[in-house]
Amino acid sequence: MNYPVVKGTSYILVHAEDMVIHNGTTQSTERTINPDSEYLKKLPNHLRSYEEAVNYMPNQVYIGNMTPEELGKHEQPWYNKPLENADRYGKFGEIMPEDEFIGLIKIVDAFDLVKLTKEFTEEVKAKLEKHPLIKEDLIARLKTGDELSDIEKLINEQGAEALYLDGKVVGCVKRGHDVDPNLTAHVLFENLVVKASGVLAGLHLIDKNNIDPDEVDYVIECSEEACGDMNQRGGGNFAKSIAEMVGFNNATGSDTRGFCAAPTHALIVASSLVQAGTFKNVVVISGGSTAKLGMNGKNHVEKDMPILEDVVGGFAVLVSENDGVNPVLRTDLVGRHTVGTGSSPQAVMTSLVTAPLDKGNLKITDIDKYSVEMQNPDVTKPAGAGDVPNANYKMIGALGVMRKDLERAQINDFIEKHGMQGWAPTQGHIPSGVPYLGFAREDILEDRINRTMIVGKGSLFLGRMTNLFDGVSIVVEKNPGLKDEEKGVSEEEVRKLVAESMRDFAAHLLQD
Repeated sequence: MNYPVVKGTSYILVHAEDMVIHNGTTQSTERTINPDSEYLKKLPNHLRSYEEAVNYMPNQVYIGNMTPEELGKHEQPWYNKPLENADRYGKFGEIMPEDEFIGLIKIVDAFDLVKLTKEFTEEVKAKLEKHPLIKEDLIARLKTGDELSDIEKLINEQGAEALYLDGKVVGCVKRGHDVDPNLTAHVLFENLVVKASGVLAGLHLIDKNNIDPDEVDYVIECSEEACGDMNQRGGGNFAKSIAEMVGFNNATGSDTRGFCAAPTHALIVASSLVQAGTFKNVVVISGGSTAKLGMNGKNHVEKDMPILEDVVGGFAVLVSENDGVNPVLRTDLVGRHTVGTGSSPQAVMTSLVTAPLDKGNLKITDIDKYSVEMQNPDVTKPAGAGDVPNANYKMIGALGVMRKDLERAQINDFIEKHGMQGWAPTQGHIPSGVPYLGFAREDILEDRINRTMIVGKGSLFLGRMTNLFDGVSIVVEKNPGLKDEEKGVSEEEVRKLVAESMRDFAAHLLQD
């Protein structure tokens, strides 16, 4: 069977220092409940500069300038071991500074909701004109800016969401409706951040993989936000709005939601659409979340650490028809946490890992690398959540022992060989399986590995609609080369048979 392939990937981060203070849920909630808290007073002294965020090793891994294996050679914690003069740009994408990103938010604004000061507009325009991917037609959308006094009036009198840089107001996002709670300035701000970061990921997907944007047929957006109005709260459509700005002019699209598991769900949906022949090229794309900024900030400040959750994440993946070269997505080897699976760790891992392996007559050790919840332990360990990827690998190793795929004494070696250090920011959906896909494509193409499994898990109970957990997985492996699909009779053979039948019929008539 000619399976679909992973034809390209991109990964981007946005440093969002001021957004941590003003837009992260932990901080905004604290301001409401306890505005004079010690945490809020200490917070500004624990924020990293843009340069510090760029020099942070896990961020460099995310954009492709370091490998997970290279990161693993450095002892944890990593926040106190900065690189020197690390590059903003990587082979997968970039780390964008906050001022340029605010400019990009204005660029992607389709309803004149974003107002920026004239001074800031002039400054950010000069910077964005130097950006290799933001072309003249996009720059023109910045316009000339507005007076600060007019912006402050919108904030103070009409519920606009302020945009800050270095603690100063440089703009705002207006509300989209007077009474609709789904079109408040705060919600629209969050949605514009998703759109802008998704657009940045899409631009890098095109650039890093030499993609013709006109060949993209369909786009699936898989972040954790929802855009809509009071009549259709999550109606969407992030996918098509991002496609419009990126230049996927021949594409349509839709949004897929599943909390943290959504990217892997979207990857499976995209693969199925391509394999069915419905579309030839499908882009899975996601922007990031401002709500998650500084989510574990209290724990970090308490331990005299910098706020490490100071970046918004995004990624994009191109799934295409089999080209005989790129790694294939095994749509027949898909794991599913079904309604009846149960929520115990063993039941979850059995449904997501061993069930698809059994379909392919594979051992647990036949998967060279497992990409699970690749959360950065620098962030999660101080918050009491431990090393999330390592915990996943221990469970997979334990299942391997139960299945007699390895000995109990081999579990640590299994984790070392088949696992990885986590490096992804805690942006909810961003860490769940997909961060390794870019490296996996390279590792498979360069024969360092043969097979990987992408595992996404999600917490559906957060929506208060069900107590169920969720998860899906898919195997990605080396392309064996194109194979002719089995066909009963080819079109050419049909034409020959019809011609022969006509001749026989004509001859029969002559005989009569």
